[in-house]
Amino acid sequence: MKTSGKLVLGSAALALAATAAMAAGTDWPMVGQDQGANRYVTLGQITPSNVDKLKKAWSFHLRPANLPADARLRMSQDIPLVIGNVMYIVSPYSQAIALNATTGEVIWKYDIPENDIPSSQARGAAYWPGADGVPASIIFGSVRGRLYSLRASDGKPNTAFGENGIVNLKTPEVMQNGMKDGYILPSPPVVYKNLVITGAGPGEGAGGSNHGVGPAGDTRAWDAATGKLVWTFHTVPRPGEMGYDTWTPEGAKNRSGVNVWGYMTVDAKRGILYMPLGAPNNDLVGTDRPGNNLFSSSLVAVDANSGKYLWHFQVTHHDIWDMDTQTAPMLIDVKKDGRTIPAVITVNKNALMFILDRTNGKPIFGVEERAVPQSEVPGEKTSPTQPFPVKPEQLSMGAITQETLYKGVPEHQAFCEKYVADNQFKLASTYTPPGYDHWTVAPPGTQGGVNYYGGSFDPKRHLYIANVNNLFQPMRVVKNPDGEYVNNARPAIRRFWDNDKHLPCNQTPWGQLVAVDVNTGDVVYRKTLGITEQFPAGQQDTGRPGLGGTTVTASGVTFVGATDDRRFRAFETATGKNLWTTTLNASAESTPISYQGSDGRQFVAITATGGGLIGAKLEGDEVVAFALPK
Repeated sequence: MKTSGKLVLGSAALALAATAAMAAGTDWPMVGQDQGANRYVTLGQITPSNVDKLKKAWSFHLRPANLPADARLRMSQDIPLVIGNVMYIVSPYSQAIALNATTGEVIWKYDIPENDIPSSQARGAAYWPGADGVPASIIFGSVRGRLYSLRASDGKPNTAFGENGIVNLKTPEVMQNGMKDGYILPSPPVVYKNLVITGAGPGEGAGGSNHGVGPAGDTRAWDAATGKLVWTFHTVPRPGEMGYDTWTPEGAKNRSGVNVWGYMTVDAKRGILYMPLGAPNNDLVGTDRPGNNLFSSSLVAVDANSGKYLWHFQVTHHDIWDMDTQTAPMLIDVKKDGRTIPAVITVNKNALMFILDRTNGKPIFGVEERAVPQSEVPGEKTSPTQPFPVKPEQLSMGAITQETLYKGVPEHQAFCEKYVADNQFKLASTYTPPGYDHWTVAPPGTQGGVNYYGGSFDPKRHLYIANVNNLFQPMRVVKNPDGEYVNNARPAIRRFWDNDKHLPCNQTPWGQLVAVDVNTGDVVYRKTLGITEQFPAGQQDTGRPGLGGTTVTASGVTFVGATDDRRFRAFETATGKNLWTTTLNASAESTPISYQGSDGRQFVAITATGGGLIGAKLEGDEVVAFALPK
């Protein structure tokens, strides 16, 4: 490992500058901007009336210059941090980098040992301000299951942290099926006081009913200075623990999955950590795990100091759809019936948005357990009901019929009609189980709804705003010759679309910007997000699938990239009116940030590489920053 670059600030000076900037609200100090993941900036220099004057201020290429010319590009979903005019980036090219946030000039670079890569898609890092003589640190996980701590001032490892700045997360306690299994940290940890709290990436199994064992998905807290383990929360309960009775003993034993692979949040005032947990392994077949399977696909609140269980809300019972709950649990205040209620929002791939009292997990607008279709797979005991919020309404499309197939460009319409007929798809609705020996399309699907990136919140306008996908996924279960039930999603039928052209077969819009008034639970607007350039003029306003979040400003502007059309857009928060659009060199499968530079200007920056699970073309390697002209 090595560090290079010119240092512009000493450790003490950097820490002082960072503290002042964070206090003034001019920074982007964590991936969600604040501990409640509101992604709201108080800066107001960029407004609805001048946002169309934004110009590119600088760009930085993540791909190192010394790589061979034919070295492949790598995808990044990084959400940079900005503290004290220093931007911190984790790169899929095995580097951590500090830049001058105003100019884009390199301050330092750290080469990660053994070509290790930060998180699963380089999704970001965490900042710890330091304590008791230990300097401010940048902390991130990796695909090798390591947790790194670097000095924020110069990028050198914090030698007191673990072994020379590295903690091995692959400990015997979580590697319950043997040390050979893979284990990663998919997303950045969260920092609370002097704890750094990590989720887990134990993988999602081989796709069958007998492949649910593997590394535990436990959440763990580590001393931010030393890297010593402080507490562990068992996400699959052990005998005698709360929730164990929602499994059979064999179903729970060495069960993998049920992990935070997205983002956690902290109510620092109350000392509560909110964990969005995923489905159990295997996440598409559950014949070997009867029961509701707590704490899978649940929002769980624990004491952030100790990891002690406080409450939970299960979003999907006995998840066999890979629904998960990976968006950052957003901490907001809801004003209802003359009261101000501390709330938490959880919304996931099924696009069902639950607004809960964050002190106890009780729904603010009500929840109904509704009867849902049952599985045809022998031995699959699906839950007879699933929870649906009374309000808001489902943010995405929740059903598909022959009448709601794509209608428009004749060639694509004909393709979709033949596609459905040839594959004998059963067109269905949310929570219809995968068909047994036949295909079922049950919107939204694993890339529909709202994925890990989540939404943003404007407290002045009490609006929650998110990028929502209407991209569905055919699913079926078959029985192998050895008697094992497996989900059989062939690559060509991975999405409900023309696999060559990436054109979905459901009605448009395929992507939307959706706003919800959290005080009433009403959807305020739905605006088409994205264009299909391969369609004829006049028929391109289709919306596009996207992976990436929104960011809102106090002045009333919402920024979003995400879509696979390479566009970066700004909207009027109150109305959803499109105010500004620019074309990037690659699609931005990430979330924009906004901060104030040392020259007093407000910047908006985003990572744009393309790639990702929606199949955007991998064609870039940039972090791009925009500002109003000087």
